[in-house]
Amino acid sequence: MIDRVTDPSAADETRIDRWLCAVRLVKTRPLATRLCEGGHVLVNGSPAKPSTKVRAGDRVEALIADRERVIEVVRPIESRVGAPAAATCYVDHSPPVVTEAGPGIMRIRGEGRPGKRLRRELDRLRRAADA
Repeated sequence: MIDRVTDPSAADETRIDRWLCAVRLVKTRPLATRLCEGGHVLVNGSPAKPSTKVRAGDRVEALIADRERVIEVVRPIESRVGAPAAATCYVDHSPPVVTEAGPGIMRIRGEGRPGKRLRRELDRLRRAADA
């Protein structure tokens, strides 16, 4: 499998939908195709069709599973390979994942309905989280 990645006679360009699937950024090629058709994939700042070719050095920006991914293509591959080999085919410049903190006050299950004071505090926290 690794010979497809390191083979010098390998293609110097490949379709973006095949590449996204091959480097394991998406699970399936049809999913990569839908992302491209939906406008969630940019190659060098331009919206990408599924047939858009990528080469070494191209910058791919994609919204995958509600996460912004910024990837630099190192090697264009067409066939899906193992995770260690796939990781050598790109450089990830994605921003770090930010985890959202939950509300500070939580109802304890089994204590019945919240009282007026607790209900108002919960409403205030929900409004602050939405804003």
